[in-house]
Amino acid sequence: MTVLLTGAAGFIGYHTARALLRRGEEVVGIDNLNSYYDPSLKEARLVGLRDLKGFRFHKVDLAERGGLAAAVKDHPGIDRIIHLAAQAGVRHSLIDPHAYVAANIAGHLEVLEAGRHLKGLKHLVFASSSSVYGGNTKLPFAVEDPVDTPQSLYAATKKADELMSYSYSHLFRLPITGLRFFTVYGPWGRPDMAAWIFIKAIFEGKPIQLFNNGEMRRDFTFIDDVVAGVLGCLDRPPEDKGEPPYRIYNIGNNRCEELKHFLAVLEKAAGKKAVVQLAPMQPGDVAATYADITATSRDFGFEPKTSIEEGLPKFVEWYRGYHGV
Repeated sequence: MTVLLTGAAGFIGYHTARALLRRGEEVVGIDNLNSYYDPSLKEARLVGLRDLKGFRFHKVDLAERGGLAAAVKDHPGIDRIIHLAAQAGVRHSLIDPHAYVAANIAGHLEVLEAGRHLKGLKHLVFASSSSVYGGNTKLPFAVEDPVDTPQSLYAATKKADELMSYSYSHLFRLPITGLRFFTVYGPWGRPDMAAWIFIKAIFEGKPIQLFNNGEMRRDFTFIDDVVAGVLGCLDRPPEDKGEPPYRIYNIGNNRCEELKHFLAVLEKAAGKKAVVQLAPMQPGDVAATYADITATSRDFGFEPKTSIEEGLPKFVEWYRGYHGV
């Protein structure tokens, strides 16, 4: 049968699509190819997908009512959904909040409605975010922890997605799982993420700002581990045993890395030192993220295998090749 994959031209979407196709799935990719970052990177990812057997693509803005439903009608074999499309970025949500409400709330509703009207939907998996943990200070973050103190509108929209999904699971008995991703990095990554920003500055000899005076920690998760988690989850939908068939899991590396160490590993991979400027904490940001993956490992065998010492050199190697550095 067929998987509907939103955000197919995005970072995680591209790698997820390739993994699905490698195992013989049919994939219907959806993306609006917006300009939040350079669309040429998204187009380059699509070039790597279009020639693969089993991949079909529709350019659709999920926020436009009915657009996804129209695309889905062309593919009656869809029985699973992986919803990764979103307006990402904590800091950008302070600049363009309307984009987050449109993409992450209105767009999410369109996906839920599409799932509701699909006959025989086996599972809907959607991307949430570690940002929902907000002002929590207990580490590591566990899915049972309260998520009532979002530090950004982006985080608030992701929490809204979780609530909306629960309601659809309750009302229509849809099997739905939300995945809270923790700082994903790797080849074909996003230009607004730390690995890309840092390595670009290192190669160009420009200064890097370390916020909170460098006292930041993140659970950096390599893309291959994330994709393994997404597919492992997809293959194990929640059962309807009286309670809504709805679950939430963390997808992280289960390691809390200091940002200064992360930068040091990048410097070693680049063979060049960074120019560092210390800066105060930015609005909407949090000092630390750290994933408790106990439930994720127990329920579908999620086992992240890639340390930053292994993953960052792979990213730098890709970056050099892509940019001709």
